[in-house]
Formats: sequence, structure tokens, C-alpha cells
Amino acid sequence: MNFLMRSLSLRLGLAFALVGTLLLGSIGLYLYQSLQREIAWRDDQSLLGRLERVQLLLENSPDLTAPTDRPELYANMLGNTQHFLWVLDDNNRRLVSINPTGLPMPALPVTGEPIFHQDEAQTYRLVTQQIRVNGRALTLIAGHLLAERQLMLTAYRSNLIAVLSAGSVLSFLLGFWISQRGLRPLRRLALQAGAIDSQHLHLRLHTVNRYNELDTLVSSFNQALGRLEEGFEQLSRFSGDLAHEMRTPLNNLIGQTQQTLSLPRSAEQHEQLLESNLEEFERLARMIDSLLFLARCVQPKQSLQRRLTELHTSVEGLCDYFEGMAEERQLTLVNRCNGVLWVEPEMLTRALANLIANAIRHANTGTAINITSWTEAAHTVISVHNRGPGIAPEHLPRLFERFYRADPSRSEPGDSGGLGLAIVEAIMGLHGGFVRVSNISDGVCFELYFPAPARV
Repeated sequence: MNFLMRSLSLRLGLAFALVGTLLLGSIGLYLYQSLQREIAWRDDQSLLGRLERVQLLLENSPDLTAPTDRPELYANMLGNTQHFLWVLDDNNRRLVSINPTGLPMPALPVTGEPIFHQDEAQTYRLVTQQIRVNGRALTLIAGHLLAERQLMLTAYRSNLIAVLSAGSVLSFLLGFWISQRGLRPLRRLALQAGAIDSQHLHLRLHTVNRYNELDTLVSSFNQALGRLEEGFEQLSRFSGDLAHEMRTPLNNLIGQTQQTLSLPRSAEQHEQLLESNLEEFERLARMIDSLLFLARCVQPKQSLQRRLTELHTSVEGLCDYFEGMAEERQLTLVNRCNGVLWVEPEMLTRALANLIANAIRHANTGTAINITSWTEAAHTVISVHNRGPGIAPEHLPRLFERFYRADPSRSEPGDSGGLGLAIVEAIMGLHGGFVRVSNISDGVCFELYFPAPARV
């Protein structure tokens, strides 16, 4: 049973049956009550008409004893055994008594207007009225049994129940059939999705016909597949790039060590080897540290120790730190930042340090590197602008990938190993912001978009 209830087609069929039953039941109940009221109204009108005809016969009779002498006239007028009639004089003596079923005459109040009465068991219904004929008060009582009406309503009710039951079954069958046909595109999509694996991430879902309800699902799933394919490709490239980056210093270490061990060397030569090996070890250490930092940044539970940070003071400290490197290349660092940011200061410093180091590495000799900040509607922006050669358009979309270098030939000792800009992007993501890079007329500009403190 639990397995069947997990069937969407079955549940839709049951829903159709429930809706159909409620609809047919409501219509049937309305028709039944309408018929019941209509029959009751017609019966009451029939009783009133009978009183009028009896009153007319009495008024046209020259002698009030005629009804007693000719009761069969009234019996023929009633027409069947389901009706009864009493005519009483002012002394409650029965002038006419038509009562085929032997129903006891009830004691009822009478007035000049017709009054309807019905017993508690609803076995009969009657109407009473007092009239005057030739100056004499007469009481008319006309009625009929309700058995025939009850039989007709019972038959009608049974037919309604039968029709309602058949309609419910038919609604379920039609609903199940319609849901089976309606869910066929979903089953096709499920088969298509089942054929997608790590070797076929290029495949996309599609439907033979366009359905408004499925277009959003197909589009969202295809977009998710696109992101997965892109992420899988980046992971594959990252594995290859990581192996390449690790292999270079290891090959250097192995080659230098083998060369030194192949021949007798002096103590000074061994010192030189150790110094060279130390540089390679430091390079590996920086790379591993950067990779660990990136791994922590992508953790969903990574928390930040945010606090209000003076921009000008933080950037001034970085300018002092890079002053020696900038002077070697005859560059000037210009701090035009102001205001505050709600950030983790160490991460802000690391992101700006990577951008400043990158700008120093690619700036033209004798130019200035401008670090500027300003506030927009929802963001505080920090830009690092250096004058120098621009970045080729084909490199811009991949510039923040790990180990990606637009110009591998410009790799220098002490650089970030192609992880610096990836770290910047990760830091911005942790702070709920983003980074942009663009070529401008006289160089390259990196912009960090932090959420404004009021927004945070």
C-alpha cells in the first residue's frame, strides 16, 4: 500500500476521483433537495385545490345533508387510496369521511385560512380550513399519505448513489489515465537524466514538445548540468595544473641533488645546494598554504571575524610593505582610500596584497599604482589600477581560475604560483562580494565590491 501511495499517477487518479465525487455529490444533493421541495410544493398546491373544489361543491349544493347522502362523489374526486377527506359541521359531526386507510382523524386547530400539518413520523400531510356555507360553519380537512412520495424519493436517492459511485470510479480511471499520459514527458526526462554521468556531462535534457510547466525545470536542470560540467572541467584542469606546479620544484630538487651527489663537492657548493633547495621548499610551502587557504574558503561553515576596518590605514600599511619592491621597479604606490569596511582585516589585507603584488609585477616602469575606494548604492568599491599592457580578452574569463596564468613566461620567484587571484575571488565570496577586472585605456584595473556596512 505504501508503494502504491508513492505513485504520483495513482495519487492524481485518487485526487480526480475525490474532486469528481465531491462535484457529483454536491450536484446530486442539490437536485435531490430541489426535487423534494418541488414535490412538497406541488402536493400542497394539490391539497389547496382539493379544498377549493370541495368548497365549491358544498356551496352549489342546495342541502347541506347532501354530502352525507353522497360521499362517493367526493371519493371519486380524490381518485386513489392515498388521499383522505373530512367535512365537519359546527358540532364536529362528520358530514363526509373519505378515509380508505382508516387513518384516525387528528384534533387540529382551524382558522379561516388554510393551515398545513404534518405528523412527527412524516407519514401523512394535511391541510385544514374553516368555511361558511349558507350561514353554517364547516371544517374541511384534506390530506394524503407520504408513503408514495417517500418511495419515489428513495428510488431517486438510490439512483443518485449509483450514479455517484459509477462517476467516482470513472473519475479515478480517467484521472489515472490522464496522469499517466501527462507524466510521460517526465518519465522521458528521467530516462535522459539517468543517461548522464561524469563521462557525458555535455548531454542536456530536452522535450519533444514544449511544455510551459517543464520548461523551467528543464532549463534549471540544464543550467545545473552546465555548472557541473564547468566545475568538472575546472577540477580536471586543477589536477593537471597542480601536478605540473608540484613537479617543477620537485624536479629541480631531484636534479640538483643528483648532480651534487654524482661528484665530490666542497662545503661551499653544498651550502649553495641547500640554499637553492630551501627556495624550492619555500615555494612548495607557499603553494600548499595557498591551497589550504582556498580549501577553507570553500567550506560552507567558514566563519569570519569581522570588524570595522579603516581602509586608509590598512592600505597605507600595505604601501609601506611593498615600498621596497615598488622602488626597485621605479613605481609609486598612491593610497586614495578612505572610509570603513565591515570585514575580516587579515583577509582584506591578503586580497589587497595579492592585487598590489600583481600590479607591481605587470606595471610599466616609472608609473604610479593607484589604490582608490568609493561608495556606491549597495557596495564599497576598492580598485587597484596599474598602467601597463592590457590582458588579452580570451584570458579575462579564466583569470581567477587556480594555477591559471595569462603569461606563464612572466612567472617569477616568490609569486603566488597562479593562486593569487583565485584567493582574491574566494575572499570576496566569503564576504558576500565579488571582484571584477577590466582593461582600460592605459592599463588594467581590478575592483573589489564589498557590501556596504549598512547593507551588512
